[in-house]
Amino acid sequence: MVKNLIDLTNQTVGDAISNLLLVETILRKKNWSFDRWAQCYVDLPSKQEKVKVADRGMVKTTWDEQRVTDPPSLQQKIDQLAGKHANSRAFVRPSGTEDVVRVYAEAETQAVADWLAREVRIAVYELAGGEGEKPSSLGEFV
Repeated sequence: MVKNLIDLTNQTVGDAISNLLLVETILRKKNWSFDRWAQCYVDLPSKQEKVKVADRGMVKTTWDEQRVTDPPSLQQKIDQLAGKHANSRAFVRPSGTEDVVRVYAEAETQAVADWLAREVRIAVYELAGGEGEKPSSLGEFV
């Protein structure tokens, strides 16, 4: 059945109508209401920042842009920072148009998301050739 999903949706343009019909079909098969399905997702607070770098090509990521492959020390630092708080995650990706690296962080509270984004921003600056004024730390968040 999953194999046939490719024929039902247009993955290139993200056809909303076919995706909506697909969701409705799955919900009916599972005997779920829309409200029950909506309760499966909880939107966590998030923060986005960017870091000016000398060469955005220095940062390489996996195909889905959720993990840094180069420099490897950057992903290690991101994992260490995100691991300090439950349900937190962060990832970075080079911009497609300017010499910046974009930072995304999310956590259970806005304060933790803000802290995580700032600390990852500092890591990018230090490990991926940041330019301009170095971002200041918000300190250790407990």
